[in-house]
Amino acid sequence: MHPVHLRSAGTSLLLAFDSGEAEIVHWGADLGDHLPDLAILRGPVPHSAFDVPVTAGLLPQASSGWAGRPGLRGYRSADGVPGRDFSPALRVVSTEVRDGGRGVLIIQRDSDAGLEVSTELTLHPGGLLELAHTLSNGGTAAYQLEELAAVLPVPRNATELLDLTGRWCRENHPQRHAVQQGTWVRTGRHGRTGHDSSLLVAAGTAGFSNRRGQVWATHFGWSGNHEQYLDSLADGRRMLGAAELLGSGEVLLHPGASYRTPSLFAAYSGHGLDGITEAFYDWFRARPQHVDTTSGRLRPVVLNTWEAVYFDHRLEPLLELADSAAGLGVERFVLDDGWFRGRRDDHAGLGDWYVDEGLWPKGLTPLIDAVTAHGMEFGLWVEPEMVNLDSDVAREHPDWIVGPSALSHKDGGRLAQPWRHQHVLDLANPEAWQYIYGRLDALLRENNIAYLKWDQNRDLTEHGSGGRPSVHEQTLAAYRLFDALKAAHPDVEIESCSSGGARVDLGILQRTDRVWASDCNDALERQTIQRWTQAVLPPELVGAHIGPTTSHTTARTHDISFRAITALFGHFGMEWDIRAATDDERATLRRAIALYKRHRALIHSGKRVNADTGEPTLSVHGVVAHDAGEALFAAVSLATAPGEVPGPASLPGLDPKRTYRVRAELPTPLDGDYAHTFTQIRPPAWLEDGAVASGAFLQHVGLPLPVLNPEHALLLHVQAV
Repeated sequence: MHPVHLRSAGTSLLLAFDSGEAEIVHWGADLGDHLPDLAILRGPVPHSAFDVPVTAGLLPQASSGWAGRPGLRGYRSADGVPGRDFSPALRVVSTEVRDGGRGVLIIQRDSDAGLEVSTELTLHPGGLLELAHTLSNGGTAAYQLEELAAVLPVPRNATELLDLTGRWCRENHPQRHAVQQGTWVRTGRHGRTGHDSSLLVAAGTAGFSNRRGQVWATHFGWSGNHEQYLDSLADGRRMLGAAELLGSGEVLLHPGASYRTPSLFAAYSGHGLDGITEAFYDWFRARPQHVDTTSGRLRPVVLNTWEAVYFDHRLEPLLELADSAAGLGVERFVLDDGWFRGRRDDHAGLGDWYVDEGLWPKGLTPLIDAVTAHGMEFGLWVEPEMVNLDSDVAREHPDWIVGPSALSHKDGGRLAQPWRHQHVLDLANPEAWQYIYGRLDALLRENNIAYLKWDQNRDLTEHGSGGRPSVHEQTLAAYRLFDALKAAHPDVEIESCSSGGARVDLGILQRTDRVWASDCNDALERQTIQRWTQAVLPPELVGAHIGPTTSHTTARTHDISFRAITALFGHFGMEWDIRAATDDERATLRRAIALYKRHRALIHSGKRVNADTGEPTLSVHGVVAHDAGEALFAAVSLATAPGEVPGPASLPGLDPKRTYRVRAELPTPLDGDYAHTFTQIRPPAWLEDGAVASGAFLQHVGLPLPVLNPEHALLLHVQAV
């Protein structure tokens, strides 16, 4: 078979088939139009080794001599004896180039084992690679699948590994280390993506950074249990991989049945992590369902009521909050937890998705009418996958509650440990699924609701249906629920919130319109959370809100301008009792909302850039228009700096040949916290009236920053002249 060469946006994917397997011989920089005879790549055979070169196939296999982590693990039972067909020898039977040369379908088969794997690879126009396998059982007996992994090779000069980790209110923090021999594994057993899950796994050349170095990065598009890994073998080869982490006996393929892996998304960059981000953004923004500036569906300014009123759902304070929001320019008002039957706190009510008649004798209509009369959209919080034991649905249907036992807890079965006083509804049970769908559908049909904040506040531990593990089925059932509601109510936007950022992945984002990156609205924490969430997700998909003056989750106090600048670089909103804002705060808040509305088309369509400052206490990041005619940057002081004055700050991503005017937009002397922002006798010369310089000058020389106090920021607008 002839090699297959896919090319896009400076990236090449080259596959060869001489060994009988499909083998990726290159994934990285573009190789150009002309390739040599790939026989020159046939490697040597060392002493004390197999007699032929070992192939690292698209699905690494022991049958080819691969001594690392295999791509497929499973077995059959014959005559009551398990373990048959444990080591397949899958070989290519066909290849088909698709999508005008951007994709390929490869079918590999082991007829003796009765197994076939079809692999779809697509190199999208922006350079993002998508890979997924489908395993089919062509045998006469059931096949117990243990793992089917998507793997990609990375070269030996990828010597450093960066991934993300975290916890509740501290999601997506980076960690990096040297690649060493052995298998490095990140495991997620939360039944959801997880607060500590790595949104991105990036291998790169030594010292790779925001704008420098070669980087190979992957993201696994799945919302359930999973593993991500780097397999580094003694022969020097390295494989980045990911797979769904299946429970014991969870996927049993009967004859004729098949299993499809979640997609592995991957990108290569020759100019640092920003190149990886650019590939992901291009893919997101090309989707037909993407909410962006070109669709005319601008991301509205949001007010969420949670940190304003919590469970206090009296109509009068909510009407006051809506009036105050409308006066500031808010465009979407979201009523959070506490509106449904029995929900006075988080101990009861989950599952009973009926408007509480005691709180709302006329339903939600009076509040919705008041909100929409102000020209705002109305949104509502729901948590449909969860249930409190103190609820009508739990009392009537104990068999709908997930647990490790075949029996319900009312019949002597054991429940999983409670989490925030709640358990999980078994959506793999068709009756439970239909009940939840029916209630949400009725809420949306009976009320003028434009937006659902869809929460998921606990891990899915000991998650079973009918006594068998069922995270796989639960995840697919949740996907079906999102899909069905989207089909019935296509104009309703849905946010994926999972006690903050515990379900942020490209699986859930195929069916939702934004994510809630964290329950932490502390602007300092959000600087890191948003930077690394937005390494993969464009800002229009990342909820970013101004929280209270003193954060409810960290007790830090921040000025309004710092909180506003932080929230501007996302889908902007507020989660704060704005009725209590001072006059100075309200004035700055109005200016920040006006700035967001003026710049949101740029923020939600441009290229994300992150300067390499060389100073860990200083962050300079921004968004540059695709034609490089305009940009918005934030210079952020994260902590006290070691130097008396900051050095010049580079503004990357501009056209080196064009001339630009740079102006500071927030804070200004009009803002009450302006004096708090700086520690200096005299500002830099350009600050008052702006600066004019070429893009080359601004990138390579930069501008001297004012002496920012720690936990303060300066917003800069850059315009070509």
